[in-house]
Amino acid sequence: MVIYDAGDATSITVADHKRPMSPDSSCSKSVIETVNGSHHFEIKGYSLAKGMGAGKYISSDTFTVGGYDWAIYFYPDGKNPEDSSTYVSVFIALASDGTDVRALFELTLVDQSGGGKDKVHSHFDRALESGPYTLKYKGSMWGYKRFYKRNSLETSDYLKNDCLLLKCTVGVVRSRMERPKQYRISVPPSDMGKSFKELLDNEIGCDVVFAVGDERFKAHKLVLAARSPVFRAQFFGLVGNPNEDTVVVKDVEPSIFKVCSTHVASFSYAYTFSQ
Repeated sequence: MVIYDAGDATSITVADHKRPMSPDSSCSKSVIETVNGSHHFEIKGYSLAKGMGAGKYISSDTFTVGGYDWAIYFYPDGKNPEDSSTYVSVFIALASDGTDVRALFELTLVDQSGGGKDKVHSHFDRALESGPYTLKYKGSMWGYKRFYKRNSLETSDYLKNDCLLLKCTVGVVRSRMERPKQYRISVPPSDMGKSFKELLDNEIGCDVVFAVGDERFKAHKLVLAARSPVFRAQFFGLVGNPNEDTVVVKDVEPSIFKVCSTHVASFSYAYTFSQ
């Protein structure tokens, strides 16, 4: 029985600039992390595998972690002939093409009594001491020639009903660069002038009236003051009257004023609010 259990990624931040950056500064972050995955390998009929010879192994199905294929090799008579089958050996092998694949490993012999006293050989716990292990090419292995004494194994709770359970965890090392996100916002041309011109045309919010003969023309003080220093002084200057709501225009015909004011007002409103 073969079960594949994909895990999560753990990460170590190598460089992380938290201080505020000035406009002429830049920053980046290098993140080195492991992509983890586990594989459960059950060996039924352990007693029938004994005697196959030193250096001979039983292989699990291949499984994928971090973009590479892996396999567990179990040597019932040991990997090393010099040990005279005193130990069983367990290794994890790179089963796909790869060069200088860096990874962390953990091999576990599962306690089948339910007591939780698993036999664990972990590289994860020693990562700070020696760093990840590098597998140079396909077929490279990491593991233990003397994983467990065979006579102790055969009288332990790790062997039940002639069955062994092995679990292997692989953490493939990955690195990536993180940069600050940059956003580009497209700002459409402003049509605020058009909107304010509509207020003028519809006499909405007007606060000053120009009296020309018998006719009245409404406008907005702020817009006129923004475009004319004369109106600014008249409505908001030291000598002006901010409460003035009517301006009497003399010596100009209403029809002439209407034409002039239409062109001037249209330019003033549109230009002022397009800036």
